[in-house]
Amino acid sequence: MRGRNPFDGKPQMTLRDVAEAAGVSEMTVSRVLRQRGDVSDKTRQRVFDAARTLGYVPNKIAGALASNRVNLVGVIIPSLSNMVFPDVLSGIGDVLDATPLQPVVGTSKYDIAHEEHVIYEMLSWRPSGLIVAGLEHNDAARAMLANAGIPVVEVMDVDGDPVAAAVGIHHRKAGRRMAEEILARGYRRIGYLGSRAQGDFRAQKRLAGLEEGLAAAGLTLADRCYYDGRSGFATGRAMTNEILTRTPDLDFLYYNSDVNAAGGLLYGLERGLDIPGTVGIAGFNGFDLLDGMPMRIATMDSRRTDIGRRAAELIAANALTDEVVELEPVFLPGQTVRAI
Repeated sequence: MRGRNPFDGKPQMTLRDVAEAAGVSEMTVSRVLRQRGDVSDKTRQRVFDAARTLGYVPNKIAGALASNRVNLVGVIIPSLSNMVFPDVLSGIGDVLDATPLQPVVGTSKYDIAHEEHVIYEMLSWRPSGLIVAGLEHNDAARAMLANAGIPVVEVMDVDGDPVAAAVGIHHRKAGRRMAEEILARGYRRIGYLGSRAQGDFRAQKRLAGLEEGLAAAGLTLADRCYYDGRSGFATGRAMTNEILTRTPDLDFLYYNSDVNAAGGLLYGLERGLDIPGTVGIAGFNGFDLLDGMPMRIATMDSRRTDIGRRAAELIAANALTDEVVELEPVFLPGQTVRAI
């Protein structure tokens, strides 16, 4: 007799239902679904067909009790609305799709205290691995990651002190590289436009690297403008209006993200600014989504999909490692900076 679902009273499918539909024993169904034992291909297919027709989903918690692990990989990112992370998740999926592992996503909301809570909840389910965005965590989170006993990979950044393995770019170096590209094109009055959020550690590192690169040439930022809340075209427009109203002689605008840079570009074109002659514009991340803009925005490809793939490969290898994989960002000049 079928069990009762405590949530809605509907009967749950059991191994017995599948066995009766396939005309085999419950033991045979169990072997097929767990991919164990010697079962003929014909019988195996009959069991799969019966399970699919009935909508049967095996209870993996029972198996997890024996192995102390489930075939889930926890993935903790700051936000689902940030355009950066779908590409990372895509890279993770590209690799895990060829394995029994499945990613489960949680968000830290750029808040290290909330991140600690999400890490705790993820690990309480005994996943087979954990992928966490960023290197900055509180002490409790670092302790949990260090003692998880499963493969742990921190992604997006390698500029810091990883708990275990890390895959990403060096954001301070990326900022210095952007400064070099800006200066090589003859721009000197540079403004920075970015988020005020203290939890966006990677953008802060890029800003620090940018300032280091300018300082090496004897320059400082001519102005800076910050926003609260979410990035977007409207945010980019508002910041660009504010900074150019305050400092109209700026000849370069560097935005913390391509999305904000797109808003700045539209603002500048509507007001007849000579881009890139009088004013240059650059963002960060290399979003393909913005290829349809009136001009291709200068940016830096942050290798997001590659980061996701490499992190998933480390998880799939099921090896505890402290390997650090640094990927090189690629500058894409587009059409919003002067040619060298």
